[in-house]
Amino acid sequence: MKKILFILLFAVLPLFPGCSLVQSPGKAVIRIKGSDTMHLLMKRLAEEYMRGHAGTAIYAEGGGSASGIRALIRGEIDICAASRPLEAQEIQQISQKFQSIGVSFRIAKDALSVYLNPRNPVRDLTTKQLKRIFSGEITNWKAIGGADHTIVVLIRPPNSGTYLYFKRHVLEEREYTKNAITIPTTVKIVETVAANPHSIGYGGIAYGKEVKLCRVNSIPPTSENIRYDLYPISRYLYLITVRKPLGVYRKFIDWIISSEGQNVIKQVGYIPLWK
Repeated sequence: MKKILFILLFAVLPLFPGCSLVQSPGKAVIRIKGSDTMHLLMKRLAEEYMRGHAGTAIYAEGGGSASGIRALIRGEIDICAASRPLEAQEIQQISQKFQSIGVSFRIAKDALSVYLNPRNPVRDLTTKQLKRIFSGEITNWKAIGGADHTIVVLIRPPNSGTYLYFKRHVLEEREYTKNAITIPTTVKIVETVAANPHSIGYGGIAYGKEVKLCRVNSIPPTSENIRYDLYPISRYLYLITVRKPLGVYRKFIDWIISSEGQNVIKQVGYIPLWK
């Protein structure tokens, strides 16, 4: 009975790229973990790559950029997906363990999008207003042209690269308001904003289909504005390895940067490195 159960389990697991396996008989295995913002993207890239490369099994999961980097340093994964560059202390940890400073590959561009409910009359916010909202200085939509109602601020957890990027580039290292509600994933932030007209959140542009993407400093997060850094909070998305990747790892990363992989990135909703 145990033998039959194991065979059935092994047959089902490859259908779920979010699962992590150490090995897959007869196949080269690539293990990826990291950015929740990039989870949807990495699953799609893995699926498309495996479709054309039957000898490779790719397992991707989210959990946040910081948790992905920690897993990379511990040797639990082969590639980390991160929505931010490595921090100095992370480079130091990689150097101490692997005698390398790590290798980062830019694979796409993203707008750190500000999500609003479609029923919210506010359509445009300045970076200064965003700073004051997310730090708790502005607490009512009426102060910025909206309804007379308390602003419900939604943020990502501290292990998220998006949390850190927003704090650094929008809050300018101010602390988030103590009234902010921490939401574990970008998907849940979008769902919450879509259900609550008084809420505001942030995340990757590819997740914003059900909500309104706010203009920032009167600039909408369009492909062209993101590509040329006209949108104020544009950023790159990264894949990180501890050393220069070789073999199947290099082939997968090269494919992502190729026109075929970049086309998948565009289909998912992120901005390819080139037209």
